[in-house]
Amino acid sequence: MPPPAQDVTEFYRTAVEAPESIELVVTLPTFRRPDHLLKTLRTVISQAPGCPFAIVVMENDAEGMEGANAAKMFFADHRINALVVIAHQRGNCHAYNAGWSMALATYPNLHAIAVIDDDELAAPDWLDSLVSVHRQTRADFVGGPQLPDFEDKTRNERKRHPVFMPHYETTGPVPILYSSGNVLITRHVLDAMPRPFLDPLFNFIGGGDSDFYRRCKENGFTFAWAAEAWVAETIPARRTELSWIRSRSLRNGAISVLLEHRAAPGFAGRIRTITRSLALLAASPFRGISLWRSSGLPSAGLYHFYVACGRLLMEFGFVNEQYRNPEKN
Repeated sequence: MPPPAQDVTEFYRTAVEAPESIELVVTLPTFRRPDHLLKTLRTVISQAPGCPFAIVVMENDAEGMEGANAAKMFFADHRINALVVIAHQRGNCHAYNAGWSMALATYPNLHAIAVIDDDELAAPDWLDSLVSVHRQTRADFVGGPQLPDFEDKTRNERKRHPVFMPHYETTGPVPILYSSGNVLITRHVLDAMPRPFLDPLFNFIGGGDSDFYRRCKENGFTFAWAAEAWVAETIPARRTELSWIRSRSLRNGAISVLLEHRAAPGFAGRIRTITRSLALLAASPFRGISLWRSSGLPSAGLYHFYVACGRLLMEFGFVNEQYRNPEKN
């Protein structure tokens, strides 16, 4: 396996087993969350998937290096197979691509990679559950729920909002996944798909993982869900404010249009996308009432309306600047 491009460099490495013995790699991108990164790592090193595994931390702040230095100190105090790399180009897609490429180059016999983010805590059996569902279903991808853990506990009822709800409830095969924050990806997917795996176009607007899954599905790869393989995602208070939830809903709509354009480029595809957006807007009051009743949240009733508006804003080029600013997302 050739080494990745020079926009990725190795910062620190520690090994208990030989690289050739590693069968599973957990990749963990980080950006300016050194304290929570350490919490995440504590839950990852306690995993017992039944095979030798390694952890690859991808630092995406090449200037600050807080995450890389925190990970280095952590790994120096633990017997674990680990690698810390620097993704010199800013953006979450660059970070994922860096970690996945370095994992393939460093651990030649790995069978799969798992992904967790630096604002998440893994369940005790997280990794074992992902692996078990893969073995049961033979799916190429296995995703799990990202359960919100609100810092502001007075807003816990907003966990019932679609922005925070898992996409599936039951373990087993599913049509497709949507998030890279909790997923197992098998080796032959990475060997088969062209690089970069995630398109850097999506670095600061989100949707790079959804675009990757869409392209993988077009290539015949399959998906499954592991309800027991949950991670707890720490949600800052600002992300539970109604203004942030509205912005995320609008962004979800904008990303869906961008993905549809890529799947069906050209005039005919554009017409279909506009027609679908208008139909979703027309249906949003009825869907909103249904969602309001089922969730008990008035704010949830506006979700489909905002998604439809976000689609139309993207369709006609009126994209809010916050979609492109990672500090606001």
